[in-house]
Amino acid sequence: MSKYQKISVLGLGNWGTALANHLAQAGYLVTGWSIESDIVESINKNHINCRYQSGTTLSSNLRATSELVEALDNQIIVLVVPSDALSDVLPRVNLEEGSLLVSAVKGLEKSSLKTPLQYARQVLGDKVKLSVLSGPSFAVDVVAGKPCGVVAASEHEEDARLTANIFSHGNMRVYISTDPLGVELGGILKNVIALAAGISDGMGLGDSARAGLITRGLAEITRLAVAMGANEKTLSGLSGLGDLVMTASCDTSRNRTVGLRLGRGEKLQKIIDTLGSVAEGVKTAPLVMQLAENYGVEMPITFEMSRVL
Repeated sequence: MSKYQKISVLGLGNWGTALANHLAQAGYLVTGWSIESDIVESINKNHINCRYQSGTTLSSNLRATSELVEALDNQIIVLVVPSDALSDVLPRVNLEEGSLLVSAVKGLEKSSLKTPLQYARQVLGDKVKLSVLSGPSFAVDVVAGKPCGVVAASEHEEDARLTANIFSHGNMRVYISTDPLGVELGGILKNVIALAAGISDGMGLGDSARAGLITRGLAEITRLAVAMGANEKTLSGLSGLGDLVMTASCDTSRNRTVGLRLGRGEKLQKIIDTLGSVAEGVKTAPLVMQLAENYGVEMPITFEMSRVL
C-alpha cells in the first residue's frame, strides 16, 4: 500500500482529530470532515483544531472540509462521529464498491440498537468492506505519540489486516481480530461501567468498591456480548478488559468524569453542558438495558446506571 494513499476521517472531535493526525503523520493525505466551520477554517489555516486537542499542531498532511461529498472521494473512510449522528451521516455515505469503512465509534445507533458496523451494513449493503478500530487509547495520548495498543477487527481477516496496516505507525500497536461484534461491544458497553466507577469514587466509596464494579461490570458486559454472538475471549482482551480498566480508572476518561461529578452531587445536565465533549455512556445506558431485556441478560450495574441517569 502506498504511504501516500488518501484517507478520509468523518468527525473531528477529540478522537477523530487524534486519529486523523496519526494517519497524517504516517504519511497519508488525510481529509477530515466536520460540520463546525470554525474547526475546518482553523485546521486549514493554522494546522490547529480550535475546539479539540487545541494545544497540538497538526500535520500538514491533514486538511479539513465541511462538504461530506468531498470527504467521501476516497476509498478508505474512518467513521468517528458521535453515535447519535449515525442515522444522519451513514445514509448519506455513498462509497465505491470495495471501499473500506473503519468505525471508531463507541456507541449504539439509538433507533435500531445496532452497533455502528451492524447499522453500516444495513445502510450500505455488502459492497463496502467494514472494520472496527477499538481499544484502550485516549486521544490525548495518541496526539502526544505515547504508546498504545488497539485492535482492528473485521469478519474477514484480510480486511482486519488492512486496517491494522493503515493504523500501525509510531507508538500505536494494532492487533487483529475476526470478532468485530465483540470488539465493538467491548468499547461500547464499558462506558456505562465507567460511569458507575466514577460515581463510586465521587462518593468516596474506595478502591475496593471500584475493583468490584470493574470486575462484575466485565462479567455483565461479557454475558450480553456472548448472548449477541460475540466470542467470550474477545472481552478479555484489549478491546474489552483493557478498555474497561482504562476508562473506569483514569480521570482522563469523559465517562468516568461524568460519574465522578454525579457522585459529588452535581446535576447531570450541568455536567453535560460543561463537559465540552461526548460521554457516550450517558446515551448508551438506557439502550443497553433495552438490549439486555431483548436478550434476557441480567445486567444489574447497567440497570442501576440507567435509573440514575
